[in-house]
Amino acid sequence: MKTRKLILAAIFALMMSTVCCADDRPISPDKLPDAAKTFVKQSFPEAVISFAKIESDFPKEYEALLNNGVKVEFDSKGVWKSVDCNQGIVPAGVIPAAIADYVKTSFPGVAISKIAKKRYGYEVELQNDIELRFNNAGGFIGYDD
Repeated sequence: MKTRKLILAAIFALMMSTVCCADDRPISPDKLPDAAKTFVKQSFPEAVISFAKIESDFPKEYEALLNNGVKVEFDSKGVWKSVDCNQGIVPAGVIPAAIADYVKTSFPGVAISKIAKKRYGYEVELQNDIELRFNNAGGFIGYDD
């Protein structure tokens, strides 16, 4: 009985530490890493960062919401992890050439609205809500379920 209470207390403590460490906190857009600010300026020259936040997890991650509705997530160094244009079009300079060529050939007239870097490569969402997976070299792996 004592062991069971100890185990339950340990599980509760672990859950609470996860919740406490997972909170996000707003930051001023100028507090984003320089690489993140540069990415936004180059990829979305007409846009302004209207909201930014930092995740307290380790390693730290950042998120920026632009005034045009685009959401960009960055790693701790300010390198983009995902770009979500909310049914808009991800800028061509963000999309690896092999992925852009595959989408242009296989889905003519359909643009990429979201791209995310994953451990295996890239995940792409098209404007027609089809999700595709690509390896790091831009080779098509399959459809995302």
